[in-house]
Amino acid sequence: MASTVSYMLLLPLLVMVAFAGDLNKDFDITWGDGRSKILNHGELLTLSLDKASGSGFQSKNEYLFGKIDMQLKLVPGNSAGTVTAYYLSSKGSTWDEIDYEFLGNLSGDPYILHTNVFSQGKGDREQQFYLWFDPTADFHTYSIMWNPQRIIFLVDGTPIREFKNSEAIGVPFPKNQPMRIYSSLWNADDWATRGGLVKTDWTQAPFTASYRNFNAEACIWSSGASSCAKTSSTPTSGSGSWLSQELDATGHQRLKWVQKNYMIYNYCTDTKRFPQGLPPECNIS
Repeated sequence: MASTVSYMLLLPLLVMVAFAGDLNKDFDITWGDGRSKILNHGELLTLSLDKASGSGFQSKNEYLFGKIDMQLKLVPGNSAGTVTAYYLSSKGSTWDEIDYEFLGNLSGDPYILHTNVFSQGKGDREQQFYLWFDPTADFHTYSIMWNPQRIIFLVDGTPIREFKNSEAIGVPFPKNQPMRIYSSLWNADDWATRGGLVKTDWTQAPFTASYRNFNAEACIWSSGASSCAKTSSTPTSGSGSWLSQELDATGHQRLKWVQKNYMIYNYCTDTKRFPQGLPPECNIS
C-alpha cells in the first residue's frame, strides 16, 4: 500500500458526495435478497431483517481520510437481539476499521452505541455509550472525522470519542489502507442484548433501519491514487478543514460531558481485561 507520509500536506480536491442526493449513486446493495431498498428517487435507503436473513450495503467508493456523515433512524420497538452496524473498513487479514454498532434492546430500554477502532487487524478498543435521545423516533446524524492525526466519532455534531494517532509510542493508526463504507442489519441474539440473555422476538419482524442524507467530504481512492492533490500548505479553514481538524475547547467540553454522563464501557479503564497493563494509548490524555 502506498505510503501516506505526505498526507499531512494534502489539500483535498473535495468530492461532495450526494448530500441529500441520490443514494443510488453512492451505494450498492450487497446482500439480503430484496430486504434492502433504495426509495424515493434515491433519498432513502432501508435495511430489513427477518428470521431468514438480514441485509446490507456498501459504498461504491473507497476513501482514505475524510469527514463522512449519515443520518440513521434505528429499529423501533422491541429491537433486542438485532445489531445495526455502520462502519468504514478495508480488506485483508491486517484490515483497518472504524466502527459504529447499534445494539438493540427491549422496548423502553436504551440502545447501546458500540464503537471500535481496528488498525492492522487489531481491535479490542471498545467504547460504549447510551444516547441522550431516542434514536428510533427520528433521524440523527452519525459522523466519522478521520484524518492523519485522529479519528473523531460525532453524534449530531457532538463528539463522543477521539482516537488519536499514537504511532510515536508504537500504536498502529489507520492511515495507509483505503476503506469503504459498509452497513448491515443482522441478528446477533447470541451476544447483542444483555450478553445474549434476551433473544430476538421474531413476531416483531421485519425489523427496519433507515438511512438518508449521506455526505462525504473525503479523499476518494481509485486506481491506486487519491483524489487529493499534494500541496505545500495544509487547509485550516473552509471545506477542507477536516484534514487538520482537532477538537477546540468547546469540543473537549462536549466530549467530557458525553463521556461523563453517557459512556457505559471504556476499554481504557478495564484493568481486569488487561491484567498485564492497559494498552499504551490509554495513558495519553
